[in-house]
Amino acid sequence: MKKKIAVIGSGFSGLSAAAYLAKAGNDVHVFEKHDQSGGRARQFTIEQGYVFDMGPSWYWMPDIMEGFFADFGCKTADFFELVSLNPQFEMIFSDEKIDVPESLAELKTVFEKIEKGAASQLQKFMQSAKFKYEIGMKDFVNKPCHNWAEFISPKIAKSALKLDLLTSFRTYVARYFKSQKLRTLMEFPVIFLGASPKNIPAMYSLMNYGGYALGTHYPLGGFYQLVLAMKSVAEKQGVHFHFNKTVERINTQNDKVSYLTINDEKYEFDAVVASSDYQHTETLLDAPYRNYNDDYWKKKTFAPSSLIFYLGINETIPNLKHHTLFFENELDEHIDCIYKGKKWPEKPLFYACCPSKTDDSVAPEGKENLFLLMPLAIGMNDEECIREKYLAQMLSRIEKHTGISDLQSKIEYKRSYCVSDFMADYNAYGGNAYGLANTLGQTAVLKPKISNKKLRNLFYTGQLTVPGPGVPPSIISGKIVANEIIKIKN
Repeated sequence: MKKKIAVIGSGFSGLSAAAYLAKAGNDVHVFEKHDQSGGRARQFTIEQGYVFDMGPSWYWMPDIMEGFFADFGCKTADFFELVSLNPQFEMIFSDEKIDVPESLAELKTVFEKIEKGAASQLQKFMQSAKFKYEIGMKDFVNKPCHNWAEFISPKIAKSALKLDLLTSFRTYVARYFKSQKLRTLMEFPVIFLGASPKNIPAMYSLMNYGGYALGTHYPLGGFYQLVLAMKSVAEKQGVHFHFNKTVERINTQNDKVSYLTINDEKYEFDAVVASSDYQHTETLLDAPYRNYNDDYWKKKTFAPSSLIFYLGINETIPNLKHHTLFFENELDEHIDCIYKGKKWPEKPLFYACCPSKTDDSVAPEGKENLFLLMPLAIGMNDEECIREKYLAQMLSRIEKHTGISDLQSKIEYKRSYCVSDFMADYNAYGGNAYGLANTLGQTAVLKPKISNKKLRNLFYTGQLTVPGPGVPPSIISGKIVANEIIKIKN
């Protein structure tokens, strides 16, 4: 039976859910508070000719994106050109730098130079990581996670021990490598899962395979090309997009959502999918109809927020790669500031993305587009003077690495983005940037539910529910919730 369905928010999970729901024959309407789709992955252009992606910049797990488009009879190449980066990225330590090459064979050579025997250890690690990736990304993450019974199958039971669910990622990596630099290189990907490697299950070594083995890519024109492509797919299925539309209240009657109040107007729907921040969405409901109260969210471990700078540099920066990780300081010290001390780090790590090294379209000729990101705890005071203090530190370290002088004077455009901006733009709980951390206690069935427990036509999708944070998981999340709605007979 054809349903009229509202999707709140047009981030990756919202775009995905809308496309699948419309493909099934439903009348789907997406309501977005901003003037463009994409959520955290929005893009902005300025008069000087710079084009800035606002959020995601690591194009990993390309097979997940291809899987989405294949479901609609197309492929990414129909919409944008995907470039494989070589090197994938560079990691800067206090006494040396490591380039991560495009091919796994070359990466083994890099590992062997740093630690004797590490090449064969990397081969073993990646074989295991590939197994976890194939089981995890094909079986585990596609479950709606209503209960543990979903995971009872001969295949999953047979694979359980090999998935290393009860081993910490740090302990697991240490089994393979002695070099602290190699350990840090292998631990880096899970930082985006939102917790210390000490608290992330070793199953997430699948991230290493999804990145290092499958490669790091970049869509020419910026990451926003993926947003535009998914929006195009959704529109071809008949999805209607409504921009500058803020959902102000979710109204209920007879254990169902009866209508939405949007920009002071009333809109009736048969079902609602909230791709918006989960906790914020529930504040639009009367308290008795919320899945979780304030105490629930306060006890949760959230992935970090971020201090971001979008910079237009009026000359080229030598010796800087597309992706560069500045890890001259201790990883654990920075992580402890996020999860234990909940304070601004004294010796921060940070990430620099310079897409103009790959893409001429994102900066004027002879100039650079520079994106800087420093992870930090949620809920922090982020006034301008604090932001500027850390910008100066990051620029100083880039100057040391590249040999360029007085980078501050070469900035012709600057915009910062931090905790309060995530809260204002996305209603992000505590100003989080990535959602809930993928700790063992917040995995699968232990994540917030995708369906409202009291309202039979309200559903949730995105990085605060299953399967978790990141672009590929968000795309999968949209498909999961769409399938749940499609299964409902009336």
